[in-house]
Amino acid sequence: MIEKIHEKNVWDSLIKTTLPIVIYGMGNGADMIIEKLQSLGVDFADIFASDKFVRGHSFHGKKVLKYSEVQEKYNDFVIVMAFAVHDKKMLARVKELSKEHTLYFPDVPVVGDGIFSREYIKEHDSEFDKAYSLLSDEKSRQSYIDVLNFKVSGKTEYLFKCEREKEKIYSDYLRPGDNEIIMDLGAYDGDTIRELLNVTDNKYQKIYAVEADEKNFKKLFDKTSELSRIERFNLAAWDKKETLFFEKKKGRNSKLSSSGKIKVDANSVDGILKGEEITLLKMDIEGSEEKALDGAVKTIKTFRPKLYVCAYHRNSDLFALPLKISSICRDYRIYFAHHPYVPAWESNFYCCIDSSVNP
Repeated sequence: MIEKIHEKNVWDSLIKTTLPIVIYGMGNGADMIIEKLQSLGVDFADIFASDKFVRGHSFHGKKVLKYSEVQEKYNDFVIVMAFAVHDKKMLARVKELSKEHTLYFPDVPVVGDGIFSREYIKEHDSEFDKAYSLLSDEKSRQSYIDVLNFKVSGKTEYLFKCEREKEKIYSDYLRPGDNEIIMDLGAYDGDTIRELLNVTDNKYQKIYAVEADEKNFKKLFDKTSELSRIERFNLAAWDKKETLFFEKKKGRNSKLSSSGKIKVDANSVDGILKGEEITLLKMDIEGSEEKALDGAVKTIKTFRPKLYVCAYHRNSDLFALPLKISSICRDYRIYFAHHPYVPAWESNFYCCIDSSVNP
């Protein structure tokens, strides 16, 4: 796989630059990026934010500036983005900034430690090669390489090059029908359920919605209250029935942590369903996807539902998840797509059974 990765590590680029490094954004992402820069002995010159967030305050000992103030201060500089972007207006802004100045978005894992790098790919070269070989079409293979090049280099053009709208994936790969039995792990407020029902014109047989976070579960209940034939579970998806501990994070999600103080009941897909059929299984569960697959083996082998599995939480997701899916059921056709989002969040595996393959 490493022979397909033509870019050098973003951290090496930042070490070697002679231009001032300016961080764009604040919060957890910026904290992690600044910590990594400091560990490499790399200083950053300033921090800026979108104008509406600039209120004369400081972050990491630097006064937060407006972009116009950074432009006045430096003739040229390197922008290091430190917050996620997915709305069209902000994605267009990222494209504009990357034309004006060198722009990097270093990849830091949502869950787990370690940095995604050329060295990481070399270390797991055979696993990446095997995962790549499992992909069923050229678009998936090219998107996979583009995402890897982004994660190594921090160059956002790789993500813009391969992005595809979710609607296209639904029509080309998953093709949800009028009689789906949907299980949504990490249901949040029902956003994916609404997407799927928009495709099926609100037709479905049954929905199982699983959400671990108590606050999000209340949102889920409120925003799906008009739906019938839906069962909601305030549970974490796992490989077995167990009590897990979470710590609260900023934003919409909680994080699994052995030192967390929030107790959450967990169960497996097989444990929740107790032999009942599903036809479509979605997983977006903050790095617990591999565990949840282990807990869904019986269901997957028996019913072979379409799969929609997020692959951006852990560094290993890009090879571990397709290898796990293939080990459970070799008949799946596995596809990979990245949707409009910077960094490489909303990079997912989609799996369905080839109708020409007999069970």
